[in-house]
Amino acid sequence: MNKPFSDLKVIELAGVLAGPSAGLFFAELGASVIKIENPKTGGDVTRSWKLITEDKSDKASAYFWSVNTGKEILFLDLSIDKDLQLFYKLIKTADILITNYKLGDDLKLKVDYNTLKRINPTLIYASINGFGSNNPRTAYDLILQAESGFMFMNGEKDAAPLKMPVALIDILAGHQIKEAILIALLKKYKTNRGSHITVSLFETAIASLANQATNWLIAHHLPSAQGSLHPNIAPYGEIFTTKDHHQITFAIGSDKQFKHLCEILNLDLFSHPEFESNQLRVTNRIELFSKLKYCIQLLDFDALFNECIKHDVPIGKIRNLKEVFELPEAQALLNQFKHLDTTKTIIKSISFKFEA
Repeated sequence: MNKPFSDLKVIELAGVLAGPSAGLFFAELGASVIKIENPKTGGDVTRSWKLITEDKSDKASAYFWSVNTGKEILFLDLSIDKDLQLFYKLIKTADILITNYKLGDDLKLKVDYNTLKRINPTLIYASINGFGSNNPRTAYDLILQAESGFMFMNGEKDAAPLKMPVALIDILAGHQIKEAILIALLKKYKTNRGSHITVSLFETAIASLANQATNWLIAHHLPSAQGSLHPNIAPYGEIFTTKDHHQITFAIGSDKQFKHLCEILNLDLFSHPEFESNQLRVTNRIELFSKLKYCIQLLDFDALFNECIKHDVPIGKIRNLKEVFELPEAQALLNQFKHLDTTKTIIKSISFKFEA
């Protein structure tokens, strides 16, 4: 695998998911990533986020390892001057620092941007916050999903709001901070100057509303929970069950795809005045669902799936994670990262030695 960042040194003061996922990105591409954890608090809080099936004696959870493999872990208590001075020496030769401090904590610990840029003027200081740089509010992904409209829109109609099963706002914020760091790196290569960049979890969530936001801001349509259905496309997200009890869904984004689906199902719907355009299919999606459901329940999954793939009709089987990781595409991806072994992650204490 290509290692384009093998000359970069990244320091990570961030915990949980968003910041560490950005650190993982650079580690996977060859950068030396040093994750700083506080021994006084037991390190990154996700170390303790263990499933009931996990070994209690393990030093970290499966959750922790999802974004912290391939890093060098250093336990430092930055409230102690000796440890703080060790950290400052690391900063002297660092390219990037990733943080997610609550408002004022960076100043209290003397690791704020203005302090560190005096030590290293070319440092890229990347910070993640919850609701904005001047807002002290604690932010977890669940709270962001609630506050930004995702939970209101997610779930079945007339049922309780639902969060998404992964911390998607954190993941998206991790992508945004990576993009900002890459832009700052381009600036650094051109000017030899550092940068202070910030990403807000709330602003990330709002930006990620995409078409749902414009459905409201432009079309004055208030998005609400409607299961997996798409407000702008049909059939898209309806769940069908085949004769052999497999659950499937379709993402029909064009008239051509709808025509091919009708041909596969031997249904004369494409020229029907109620279904001849996408907008009409959205308007009449309940009747359309009923007609498709009747035909699909008479067909076996393999035959239907293969015909859809052959004719470029977007079809998906609803799979559990065991089934997901049995797919050849997933196996190929896992094989790329066989070299990453969490047991080989370097963990050092505060007696860490380095060249000044």
